[in-house]
Amino acid sequence: MTVTAGFMVPHPPLIVPEIGKGEERGIRETTEAYEKAAGEIAALKPETIVVISPHTVMYADYFHVSPGKEAEGDFRQFRAGQVRFKAEYDEEFVRCLCRNADASDFPMGIMGEREKKLDHGVMVPLYFINKYLKEYRLVRIGLSGLSKADHYRAGMLIEKTANQLGRRTVVVASGDLSHRLKEDGPYGYREEGPAYDQRIMETMGKAAFGELLDYPESLCEKAGECGHRSFTMMAGCLDGKAVSTEKLSYQGPFGVGYGVCTFHVTGRDETRRFLEQYMRKQQQDMQARKEKEDCYVRLARKSLETFVRTGRKASLTPEEKETLPLEMTESRAGVFVSIHKDGMLRGCIGTIAPVAGCVAEEILRNAVSSGTEDPRFPPVEKEELDTLVYSVDVLGAPEPVSSPGELDVKKYGVIVTKGRKRGLLLPDLEGVDTVEEQIAIARRKAGIGEEDTVTLERFEVIRHGEKG
Repeated sequence: MTVTAGFMVPHPPLIVPEIGKGEERGIRETTEAYEKAAGEIAALKPETIVVISPHTVMYADYFHVSPGKEAEGDFRQFRAGQVRFKAEYDEEFVRCLCRNADASDFPMGIMGEREKKLDHGVMVPLYFINKYLKEYRLVRIGLSGLSKADHYRAGMLIEKTANQLGRRTVVVASGDLSHRLKEDGPYGYREEGPAYDQRIMETMGKAAFGELLDYPESLCEKAGECGHRSFTMMAGCLDGKAVSTEKLSYQGPFGVGYGVCTFHVTGRDETRRFLEQYMRKQQQDMQARKEKEDCYVRLARKSLETFVRTGRKASLTPEEKETLPLEMTESRAGVFVSIHKDGMLRGCIGTIAPVAGCVAEEILRNAVSSGTEDPRFPPVEKEELDTLVYSVDVLGAPEPVSSPGELDVKKYGVIVTKGRKRGLLLPDLEGVDTVEEQIAIARRKAGIGEEDTVTLERFEVIRHGEKG
């Protein structure tokens, strides 16, 4: 046996009557859909239930699998401590999953346990499942800051493990949709909220799992969703499988979207190898992108690839000195090199003022720093080089401004300064739509508090390559 079904479910604590105290009636359709899904899970008689939760331990570059023999939890934080759970973990499944991850050099395992207690992203689904099913073992897996493609790969490892062990396995993807559906909701309203919810319910309602990999990160972030990567990991568990799909419900009366969909495996379907299709398209797009790169971006790519492959820093060749534009070889300026992978930032470091002899040398220097010294990310490895997208921003001279009113998030970058702390944010970045957001991010980068008085400077850039 292997993975027999997947279930997309939300995790609002108020759906539990002991917590909602009547409020749960406002999402009756969701409750009824949950009951139906739980009954279907019980009918499958799974030996193992894998629950993917956004609220268990999460790391930027690692998928945490909860270790140990068992775990407990309750709804004490929601003033319903009398509702308790105790789950037995499938230790053999976890060991096999970790071996498969290690064999694939994939960042998944049991290291870094910080909270053994079950989280509400797991307990809400178990509240309904336990009404219908008692005999099963649990595998609890968290999300990561890695790409959607890596979450899909994580799901494929789960399926491989279930198949190797011959386990009847059900996968539950726990996650709410947008948290920004209403002005009086807990997180306010953004137009991307309803747009995301409509789109994700269409995607999941027709089991078009390949579409999950193409959602822009900016849309997911602005919508304030918490389940997209859970759904993507579940989709990976169903890779290459034909599924019977049913969209049971969608509601968002409290400003947060709740969707329930079921996916029962009916056989094999090689046309549903969505990660393979996605990677082929990525390779085609990358080749086309490389062919369009200008000399600024090509130089950044050359610099990082040379360093990662040889350990030596590249320098300008005599031919480059002769053929590169004069503004690269005879002018000096601050330069930022940004690197993206799978639509996500992979590194960005630069200089506000020039430190090298010319713009070309500034690019060579900062490309290596961006790929190997950005403290937010591990150094780029050889295997990644062919998947990276570069952009190069050449900075104009900063000029002081007296107020945010003199800024334009699309035209100007911003520099905020307080004493020796200085933070910079480039202009026209994906997901940064207002001057207020721009200044706030620059403050955070510099470690400057929101209430601290700062001086502001603006600057223009000449951007080469795609904006990040």
